[in-house]
Amino acid sequence: MRHLAGRFFGALVPVGPRRADEDWAQENLLPGERPLWRRMSGADRRHAVGVARRTVAELQTSAGGTVADRDVVAAALLHDVGKIEAGLGTWARAGVTFAAMATGRDHLLSWSGAADMQPAAQAGQAARAGSRRASWRQRIGLYLSHDRVGAELLSEAGSDPLTIHWAADHHKPPERWSVDARLGAALKVADDD
Repeated sequence: MRHLAGRFFGALVPVGPRRADEDWAQENLLPGERPLWRRMSGADRRHAVGVARRTVAELQTSAGGTVADRDVVAAALLHDVGKIEAGLGTWARAGVTFAAMATGRDHLLSWSGAADMQPAAQAGQAARAGSRRASWRQRIGLYLSHDRVGAELLSEAGSDPLTIHWAADHHKPPERWSVDARLGAALKVADDD
């Protein structure tokens, strides 16, 4: 809860990361990933830089001086990229998160029709365009399934497998991760999600 409260209050400040952090992030992203990065809100980019910096530090301390490869840094930077497709602001995202905690994520996904939703890219395009075709229910479903949506976006962008898999796995329990457990643990600790 403390992490979520911190994220909420941090999201109320719309500015992005410091210029040096922004440059560092862009240097660690592939050309196809950069447009996705730029679509993320300032608050989400600040959070992602923090996660990436903590991941680098975590690997150096817990894994005997392991240097984080570019794809690991990109995985940390883009793990929440799927949220861009929902087109929800800070207050709506907080409400959806609270509702998912209160009623259960699966219940809310079922209510939103996420299982029957058109492919994420098409639904996201409608949400981005502010189209009435993307209902609030669809947008809630996109937000709650941002892990799957993000993996699809990253795959389309030509991301490395690790970056794609971590976007898909970052809310799963460790026994269901498709990434190396050591890397997944460092990424998870750094996200504190």
